[in-house]
Amino acid sequence: MSAPSLGVRLGLRSIVLLYLAALIIVPVGLIFYRTFEHGLSQPIDAVTSADGQNAFWTTIICVGIAVPLNTVFGVMTALVLVRQDFRGKSLLNALIDIPFAISPVVIGLALFLVYAPRNSWFGSWLMDQGVQVIFSVPGMVLATIFVSLPFVVREVMPVLREIGTDQEEAAETLGASPWQTFWKVTLPAIRWGVTYGVVLATARALGEFGAVSVVAGSNLSMPLFVRKEFEGFDLSGAYAAAIVLAILAMAVLLSMSYLQKRSQRVAEEEGDEDRELPGPGVFVPHLETGGAGAPPHT
Repeated sequence: MSAPSLGVRLGLRSIVLLYLAALIIVPVGLIFYRTFEHGLSQPIDAVTSADGQNAFWTTIICVGIAVPLNTVFGVMTALVLVRQDFRGKSLLNALIDIPFAISPVVIGLALFLVYAPRNSWFGSWLMDQGVQVIFSVPGMVLATIFVSLPFVVREVMPVLREIGTDQEEAAETLGASPWQTFWKVTLPAIRWGVTYGVVLATARALGEFGAVSVVAGSNLSMPLFVRKEFEGFDLSGAYAAAIVLAILAMAVLLSMSYLQKRSQRVAEEEGDEDRELPGPGVFVPHLETGGAGAPPHT
């Protein structure tokens, strides 16, 4: 098959650039422009106000709790799905993807039905113990955990299949305990997959709106603060808060780009240039079979 002509290549590039400009570059650029159109005082006052600071730190708390918990759970779940064979394995593998499949608003409503202060499964009992979940920060944390759940699992599973079990079996043969094998052999081998998953989970948790909006009540996260300022016709405040979120998102993207280059450089230094390292967005089909270290489904 002959290579496309220069005109075709330039045309395709132009279409891609125009598409990205219309959907991303121009809108984000206008937000930056509108934020600082009348100087720095208004946006700074907005983000440093009591509501702005409360929204910022609430977002940091939600991310700071959800991402570490999902990292630990994600690594454990990936190990179970890749290294073990049991009844219901395909079902568990499919359940991990529920946050991808359903609307975040539905997730928030489900949490409300389970943890609402009245007429719910656990909420009434928790309220009797002095613990309020819905319409408070714990509910926002639960919603953030739910929506960012799959990322670490889906990034670590391909890495575990790629590395196989040879090194782990060798460590066990030499007398290492399962705990020592995990810390000295498995974790260093999957560190880039874990890191990618953490970066993606962080990006998802920072921008979550739908599920959190259902359970937040009067509490604010940064996306909710943007909506509040916009609906109150305080456009400077809304733009400023959006800029904060955009800066955090760009920091996440830059971290992802750096990690991709770093992982490739490490692979080249280890003499494995031809190995394709899993990166962000690598997901494992539910019914995938075979692969190094992965027993076939039964």
